[in-house]
Amino acid sequence: MNASTLWTAALLVLAAGLALFGIAGLLLSGRQQRTAATLQSALRSRDGSAPTPAPPPPAAATESGPRGLGWLAALGERFNGGRIEAALLAPEDRLLLDQAGWNTRIGTAIFLGLRLLLAALCLVLALLLFDTSGIQRLFVMLAALAFGVLLPKFALRSWAARLRQRVNAELPLLIDLLRLLQGVGFSMDQSLQTLGEKLRGAIPVLGREIQQANIAYMHGRTRQQSLRRLGESFGDEDLASLVQLMLQVHEHGGAVQEPLRQFSLRLREQRRATLKEKVGKLSVKMTVVMMLTLLPALMLVLSGPAIIALADAMTKLGT
Repeated sequence: MNASTLWTAALLVLAAGLALFGIAGLLLSGRQQRTAATLQSALRSRDGSAPTPAPPPPAAATESGPRGLGWLAALGERFNGGRIEAALLAPEDRLLLDQAGWNTRIGTAIFLGLRLLLAALCLVLALLLFDTSGIQRLFVMLAALAFGVLLPKFALRSWAARLRQRVNAELPLLIDLLRLLQGVGFSMDQSLQTLGEKLRGAIPVLGREIQQANIAYMHGRTRQQSLRRLGESFGDEDLASLVQLMLQVHEHGGAVQEPLRQFSLRLREQRRATLKEKVGKLSVKMTVVMMLTLLPALMLVLSGPAIIALADAMTKLGT
């Protein structure tokens, strides 16, 4: 392989990665636009105003998926319900899709089509770049297929992990906002509506999830069914406990300010203890780093003049 071939391969792989993240961004933006349009329509119906026709779907989010991805969704839907889908969409993949908010027919089809497309692209690149034969050629082909299939999963896992971190960071603020709304006399339904509509900017990820739960509740689902995703998808025990508390207050009523205050204090104490543990581990690691880097330099500074003087004395004695 010459240098130009290597540069061409690197550019193609980089383009595939950028296309992957661009597809993820289009999916998320289109989903948020559809959610906002549905929420506005549901609020107009609840207020008793004259029903207005729903605005046409944006150009970036049609029935066939975000703009420019309809062909990718069509490719994935060709294998819907088959053995290829069962092999490429494990329960872990569906959980990651659920955490990222893409566990829909279109989102699953696009994810499946993307895995197949990248697998074929990596296979073609491997055959063009590696001039092998026999068993080595077979290994190269298998490695290329595995890389193309796993690359979307790695990107989706990274996105889901980032969302889980944001949920973990937004949870204390969600509890404080819920306490504030309950303190001014709002019911649990009114508090959730306010969190999903007016306070969504303070908690972007949790606000979006609460907004979707409110839409599902307006469309006839029970509060428990509408909050299932919020309590189970992100794998956060504290968030699941908060959702359980909200369900109990919604069903049985009662004062919720004191339980929320205690829950907030316990959560902050737990996070403070976790932070202290991390700081303690970091100090131990830094001690090892200081011993390996600063100690040799310190010994050189302290013993350097003595070594130089001793070397001069030995030189004079020799002469």
